[in-house]
Amino acid sequence: MKGTTMNGITPEALAEVDRVFTRQQAGGASPSAAWGVFDRGGLVHSGSAGALRSGATPGPDTAYRIASCTKSFTAAALLALRDEGQLGLDDPISAHVPEFADVVLPSADSPAITLRMLLTMSGGLPTDDPWGDRQESMTREELNALLAAGLSFDTIPGTTFSYSNLGYALLGRAIETVSGSGYRAFVRERFIEPLELHRTAFEFDRYTGDEAAQGARHLDGTWDYVPFSGPGAFSPIGGLFSTVNDLARWAGWLADAFDPAGSDERVLSRASRREMQQGQRIVPGRSAHPMGYGLGLFVEHYESQGPVASHSGGYPGCSAHMRWSTELGLGVVAFENATFSRVPLATTRAFDLLLERTRPSRTGFLLEQLWPETREAQAAVTALLADWSDDAARQLFTPNVELDMPYPQRRDALAAALRAVGGLTGAPARDEASVAPSQLSWSMPGHTGAVRAHIQLTPERPPRVQSLRVETIAPAAGPMLR
Repeated sequence: MKGTTMNGITPEALAEVDRVFTRQQAGGASPSAAWGVFDRGGLVHSGSAGALRSGATPGPDTAYRIASCTKSFTAAALLALRDEGQLGLDDPISAHVPEFADVVLPSADSPAITLRMLLTMSGGLPTDDPWGDRQESMTREELNALLAAGLSFDTIPGTTFSYSNLGYALLGRAIETVSGSGYRAFVRERFIEPLELHRTAFEFDRYTGDEAAQGARHLDGTWDYVPFSGPGAFSPIGGLFSTVNDLARWAGWLADAFDPAGSDERVLSRASRREMQQGQRIVPGRSAHPMGYGLGLFVEHYESQGPVASHSGGYPGCSAHMRWSTELGLGVVAFENATFSRVPLATTRAFDLLLERTRPSRTGFLLEQLWPETREAQAAVTALLADWSDDAARQLFTPNVELDMPYPQRRDALAAALRAVGGLTGAPARDEASVAPSQLSWSMPGHTGAVRAHIQLTPERPPRVQSLRVETIAPAAGPMLR
């Protein structure tokens, strides 16, 4: 099923997305797959492949277990309580889970483990996916017994990233203590119902017939369908079921916090949603891009595209992934109903293709963010380079510019740069680039080359130019003026 495209997405790009997932499913990754493309308003395109256990075709409202994508709901719940003043992220976990108070930490100088450490996967606990994925139904009493028996640690708390499901189970317990409500009820009442995620639930028996995809594993050349674990003390790590439609709405709502024109403060503030999507702890070795863990979400920085938020989910019988550009609010969600199907790899390929086809470079976006004063400074610097005046320079620049390089030497270097390119032609600026609203680089054509200028403005109001670099560009090589 295809919807109306938005956000500059072309039918050809959507067809490429579809091919990524249909090829993976046809290659035996899973009995079925469902996926969707979304923007800040929700789902704009969906597709599916394969069949459910009954032989029915899945669709955008077929529920799949989203596993660890649930962690974004857990993080949002904790931030909602923080925003209400009911807890602080730097509270010790033992303040809200008293049973943790007797846990012996790995060294005598270990700091108290805080909610923030557990949120950012830096509580010192070891990575525990194979074990944690099977603990969904653990009871409250069993979790208490686990804590009473003591815990093992990989590192000093607060020093290193290590993906911990147990940490998020403890956060779920903290939510219960502070709210006075069960974790699942709190998430349902605070997020699922207000955001109208009608097909999202913690209980598999909430669905009937073909409303949900039964999980499977590949065994002896055939698909062996497996029962789902029921909710329990580990529901905060990965207990939710959801649909392409609902998860796209959830991710689009998170991404909407970065829309300058947005105003949706329902349920959780835009500031807190942005906070979730900021790297808080470096994650080494898991991505081709620089990566960090935020609050319930991974955050990568694509050199040509900017920040990308994501999370995967994997439980016995299911695989899920959601991924979006925080600048564009454009993303992909996908599910497969098989153990170890690795849908995150396909989703990342599809997302990267979609992003490349929709916006090959973020240069235009960054130029749109420039301050008006940066453009005014560009015009003033261009005029000054063509006809230098010390008085005009002192009006335009902060005093450090002259202190860094006295104006007589600056004039001489500038004159040499202009001679190297045969003088400026007066043609419009070209090859503009920016990394922040206060910074701009551009080239001014010369008769035998070009001069490139780089400016940086101050944080004052109004801002002034605090840095000017000028260099010549081939075919003529000349001095750089700083």
